[in-house]
Amino acid sequence: MSISSAISTAQQIFNNTGTQTSVTSTNIANTQNANYAKRTAVLVSNGSGALVAMTSREQNQPLLRQTIASTSLASGQSTLATGLEEIRSLLGGNDYETSMSTKMTALLNNIGAYAAKPSEATLASTVVSSAQDVVNTLNTTSSELQAIRARADAEIKTQVDKLNNLLGQFETANTAIMQAEAIGKQNNDALDTRDSLVKQISEITGVSSTIRAGNDMALYTSDGTTLFETIPRTVGFTATKTYTAAMTGSAVTIDGVAVKAGVGGDTSASGSLQALLQIRDDVAPKYQSQLDEMARGLITAFAEALPSDPEGTFGAIAGLFTYKDASGVEQFDVPASGMVDHDYDNDGIIDATLPGSSGLGGRIMVNSALVPPTGVPTLLRDGGINGDASYEWNTNKDSSYSALLDRYVQMMQANQSFDEISGGTDIDLMSYASDSTGWLEALRSSSTTATETKSAMQSRAAEALSSETGVSLDEELSLLLDIEQSYKAATKLVSTIDEMISALMNAAG
Repeated sequence: MSISSAISTAQQIFNNTGTQTSVTSTNIANTQNANYAKRTAVLVSNGSGALVAMTSREQNQPLLRQTIASTSLASGQSTLATGLEEIRSLLGGNDYETSMSTKMTALLNNIGAYAAKPSEATLASTVVSSAQDVVNTLNTTSSELQAIRARADAEIKTQVDKLNNLLGQFETANTAIMQAEAIGKQNNDALDTRDSLVKQISEITGVSSTIRAGNDMALYTSDGTTLFETIPRTVGFTATKTYTAAMTGSAVTIDGVAVKAGVGGDTSASGSLQALLQIRDDVAPKYQSQLDEMARGLITAFAEALPSDPEGTFGAIAGLFTYKDASGVEQFDVPASGMVDHDYDNDGIIDATLPGSSGLGGRIMVNSALVPPTGVPTLLRDGGINGDASYEWNTNKDSSYSALLDRYVQMMQANQSFDEISGGTDIDLMSYASDSTGWLEALRSSSTTATETKSAMQSRAAEALSSETGVSLDEELSLLLDIEQSYKAATKLVSTIDEMISALMNAAG
């Protein structure tokens, strides 16, 4: 080997080790970065030895697609589970102390106690107080339920804004990758950024990707709607600040196509958007409809009937329970079971219907004629609560009279026709309230189990991807030692060349 070739070899080793050290150091610095793919300095042989030809980036597209898909499912399931937990909290603790079933059971027991001792005026007041508890629970739960819908709507707005922003960032990264590809290079940092953005997008909506010519990537939702193709597509949404039971929220549109809500406890939602729509437009409205049906059932069960028509076939008017109209005026008619159209997923197609008494749970009240200090609780025993003598059952004001109270006990346990969409059939009011709690708990339990499963699936997919494309600190430190040895060999070669040149100079005189 000539001195000039030895110098060239040493210089090449220094260049190689410098590049390798830089790549390895960058890998080590990103050991904990889940969005970083390992880099490798690729060596190729030439006439004078080895040369770093390029810095490659580890990739595994099948595992990346699996991670993205599982992230969407886990995000949607987790979002639904959180919403269901919030709704579940309206029932109280483990004993469901603030559930309608608990409150109505207390009301039934108190009416039974009053029927057993109709002469006890304090028991009449206890019944009215228990009825107030029922009303307060219905009113509060209805109000909180609409607040939950409003918060879901606000979160939808946040997620839509975030998605539009991510698509804008994706365009920047995708353009940088295409520009590098056009000049025969690879922009590894931009590739990391693009993959990271796809993962973030998948948390909001299900997404699939396609690589096209020039390393261009196109994005589509899990339903096939275009998210990004050359340019980002607009994600549209108009927020609604406050909600009532009769209101439906605005649709979320991607490239003009409405996003569908998730379905079921083990939800079909891919990403948080579909799950939030499910909470806002499906779960909360259905539970609200159950509250409304309970309110209607209470008004019906305690409606005043004529003594000549104890079944209340005709002429029944509100008794213990009344309700307010839209302007806040107390009403005394008995609401009929009715239906209104409802578009659960905001796609313009009627999916189901809700009772015509929509929002009744938030407007039910105890008849003001019974509430002290101006009201008379014992009217519940005697009848004629609304001042019409023809509805008086205990015309002699007999203190031991209990027929009307017994009728109320029977009516609470008599079958009624509840709206099928709200989850009811021909069952008694007490069973309907219990079934409502059971429906919510079954949905929550199913969601919790599915959350654990999907989270585990997402975690395993992420670990598998990391093991293939992530950085192993042990491997990088071992490689760093190898690079150090190469550097030492180069320095030894330079030292030898120096000695040779010195010897030649001395020999030349």
